Amino acid sequence: MPARAALAGALCLLAACDPLTGGNEAERAAGARDFPRADRPVAPIVSTRWSSEEARDRVNEAEDIMDRAGIAPGMSVADIGAGEGYYTVRLARRVGSRGRVLAEDIMPEVIEALSRRITREKWDNVSVRLGAPEDPKLPDNSFDRILMIHMYHEIAEPYAFLWHLSPALRPDGQVIVVDADRPTGQHGTPPRLLACEMAAMGFRMDELVPKPTAGGYFARFRRIAARPAPESIVPCALAE
Repeated sequence: MPARAALAGALCLLAACDPLTGGNEAERAAGARDFPRADRPVAPIVSTRWSSEEARDRVNEAEDIMDRAGIAPGMSVADIGAGEGYYTVRLARRVGSRGRVLAEDIMPEVIEALSRRITREKWDNVSVRLGAPEDPKLPDNSFDRILMIHMYHEIAEPYAFLWHLSPALRPDGQVIVVDADRPTGQHGTPPRLLACEMAAMGFRMDELVPKPTAGGYFARFRRIAARPAPESIVPCALAE
């Protein structure tokens, strides 16, 4: 075992691997390399939808989550990992003509399809944006709520991603996460792990409630501290 470990370490050095995960550091996006990798699996993106819109509406999913999140007319909201736009269009209806919704996704083909839907359905208060795995590319000081619905477990670079996301929130804004309580490799995020990763960026979990009709739980976060220097971030252990 010691010889095998030494050989693995030498190969990792030759390949410029990240010592935490064994991944190739050179393959990471330039904007993520100053940040630690997540000490956990990252779920692959297997679909642009969690369930059909009809099935989700039958259990009143979006209305329930928006009510819990306090989404109101006139608000500015970001829908991160918007996919086909289930929440995007319902948020647009809720915030009304005085509000704004920015729909973000990291897949160009998804953004193109969503743009067509927004144009076809005439949602004039919605804009779309192509983000990156390490940076949602949101404008600073712009949002009352930032929603991440059934997508947190797919964030490949959570520390870089949250670090870049933080300035987009207004001082009294909130980040809302809906996910399943299961390991990240199984398309969920354990709440303790989520709270730990968010806390590393200066966010405090203010509420955690079960939401079985939304496939898991609802978590509310507020920013209570400035984001740290990237080099000072200590990744949360998988056991969290």
